Amino acid sequence: MIDRRLLLTGLAATPLMACAPLPASLPAPGTTHAERQLKLVTFNIWHNQGDWPARLALLIADLRAQDADVIALQEVLEDAAVGLPNQAQTIADALGGYEMHFVSTDAEGAPRRYGNAILSRLPVLQHDWKKLEPLDDYRTAIRARVTLGGRPVDIVNTHLAAQPDAGAVRTRQISDLMAWLPQDGTPLIVTGDFNAQQTDPELATLTGPRLLTALPHGAVVTTLNPAKNHLNRQIDHIFAEREHFTISQATRIGDQPTNGEYPSDHFGVAAVISLR
Repeated sequence: MIDRRLLLTGLAATPLMACAPLPASLPAPGTTHAERQLKLVTFNIWHNQGDWPARLALLIADLRAQDADVIALQEVLEDAAVGLPNQAQTIADALGGYEMHFVSTDAEGAPRRYGNAILSRLPVLQHDWKKLEPLDDYRTAIRARVTLGGRPVDIVNTHLAAQPDAGAVRTRQISDLMAWLPQDGTPLIVTGDFNAQQTDPELATLTGPRLLTALPHGAVVTTLNPAKNHLNRQIDHIFAEREHFTISQATRIGDQPTNGEYPSDHFGVAAVISLR
C-alpha cells in the first residue's frame, strides 16, 4: 500500500489500493469499455468579464457539443450586487442532467462568492474541498468522488496562484492539495488552471512518470487566448494516474470565435480517459 504523500518526495509513487472489495484500478466485472470511459472538460470561464451574456451562450454551446461526463470550471462567480446567480449553476441548468458543486473562500451565504466548481452527470458518492496554503492567496481545491465503471474515481479541480513569480507558492499549493487527498487508493484525476506550464518546476509532482497528461494538439500550444492579449502559454491541464487510466483523446475547445466573441479568455481542454 503506497501513501499518496510519497508523491511529494519526488518518488512519483502511486496511491493506495481502494477500500472496496476489488482493487481500485479494476472496473466492476462485466463492464464494457464505454462504461469505463470518462469524458472530462476543464475550462476557466473568466467570471463575468467582457460580454458575459454572449460568452455564456458560447460556453453552453461548446460544452454541450463536448457531451462531457464531468466539467471542471474555474473563475466561477455569483454576485447579488449585480444580479448574477452562480455561473456554474446557470451552466448546469442550461445543459441539464448535471449535479453542481461549488467552493469559494468567501463565506457561505455571502452576497459575492468566487471560486471553482465541478459539474457531474456521473453519480457523486462524496465531495469536499479545502483552502490551499498559503491562505492569503485565496485558492481552493474541490474533490468529487464519482462512480465510473462501477468503481470510485476522485476528480479534483483547482486554480493556483497567478503571479508570474509565484512558483514557490504554486509548489506549496500542490503539496497541500496532494497531502489533503484521501489515502484509500481511489484512482485520481487532477485538473484545473495551474497558471504554470508543464515544464515549470512547480508542476514536477504532477508531471512525473507515474502520471499521464492530456495534451491537446494544435498549431499553437496555448490555453490562454491571444485575442484577449495573453501570451501563448498552456496552463490549463488534466492529469490522470498512469496505473489506473489511459488517455485516448485530448482536444482544445472554445478556441473559435463567433461574431468576434470567444467563450472566455482561456481555451478549454477536453479529454477522453478510460479506466484500465
